[in-house]
Amino acid sequence: MIFAQAAAPQGGAIVSLLPLIMIFFVFYFLLIMPQQKKQKAHKKMLEELKEGDKVVTVGGAMGLIGKIKDNVVTIEFRDGVKIDYLKSAVSQVMKPQNG
Repeated sequence: MIFAQAAAPQGGAIVSLLPLIMIFFVFYFLLIMPQQKKQKAHKKMLEELKEGDKVVTVGGAMGLIGKIKDNVVTIEFRDGVKIDYLKSAVSQVMKPQNG
């Protein structure tokens, strides 16, 4: 009787790993996959930057792109102020408002 209790039933290892596998899939679909999509969209946005686009930097500064050279964008602000930023510091492109 002691030996009968100690013996594991068939498939016990797979059944015990099932919750861990389920947690991995939940994390993948809820956390990892959306983050990858967001990174791809940001990379595409950075590749499509062009002069004259109105952009917002990660610091919240808004301005127009004056020049793009390699990994550096020159953003023009009011009163002729121009500041060089890394391309990766651009967080979004503002859509032009009609009207």
